[in-house]
Amino acid sequence: MTSCRDEGIRPGPCITVHPPDAQGRRRVHADGQPLRRATGPRDLMEFLRRADLDPDDVDLDDTALIDWRGGGPAAWSPAAERP
Repeated sequence: MTSCRDEGIRPGPCITVHPPDAQGRRRVHADGQPLRRATGPRDLMEFLRRADLDPDDVDLDDTALIDWRGGGPAAWSPAAERP
């Protein structure tokens, strides 16, 4: 499996989405720089747009672009509610 951290895999920023916190928000980083906390896919897509990615070209399941930690694109429930 490739990762956005692998050299030369993909142009543009490497996106890291951290595990949901107690409120279900996920910290988002682009190339190690903090963006904001996303409350769902809509927020995340807006942050990616601001990081110069075209939302029409973004697949949230693309692990070459997004490093999902603590669950994938469907995991937005608060940390206390997850098994």
